[in-house]
Amino acid sequence: MPTPNSAVMDFLLTRRSRPAKTLVAPYPTREDLTDILTAAARTPDHGKLEPWRFIVMGKEALARVAGEIATQGPKLGYDADAIAKQTSTYENAGLAVVVVSAPVDSPKVPQIEQIYSAGAACLALVNAALASGWGANWLSGWPSHDPDICTRGFGLNPGEKIAGIIHLGTERAAPPERPRPDLDQITTWDGV
Repeated sequence: MPTPNSAVMDFLLTRRSRPAKTLVAPYPTREDLTDILTAAARTPDHGKLEPWRFIVMGKEALARVAGEIATQGPKLGYDADAIAKQTSTYENAGLAVVVVSAPVDSPKVPQIEQIYSAGAACLALVNAALASGWGANWLSGWPSHDPDICTRGFGLNPGEKIAGIIHLGTERAAPPERPRPDLDQITTWDGV
């Protein structure tokens, strides 16, 4: 029989993302982030390709993204409310880690598996931050899919995409629990 790690399992069964708008200072330091990013980089990575990278963005960088959203939103046809909502997310944030999906050419590992690995890095980063006592939230939204905002605001290179933007900080208030999936509705048992 395996030896369970009850503390980790209890954490995973009760983990809860913190809404980004409730995350305030103090924010993780570079030293704090080094451990969190190290844990996130241990995500499954078929072929050891490291098809993702991290961009740590502070207040100034996030304000730059907000400016790009305000400029680009009308060109993309978004209404004032949609632009204001996304702009305020970045204007009010103090720290975020952008997980960039950066697939590489590989004859053995399909690109989709590399993209999944970037998603796994997002969840690993959220869980590492939460386990370290910080509040964390994985967001994306239309600005993270616009090529101009990705290039000018986030600093992505050609061929890269944003897998997720992880907002980090100190939680102002614990969020209420939310309904979770009904396992009977989402699980098929086949021969077990």
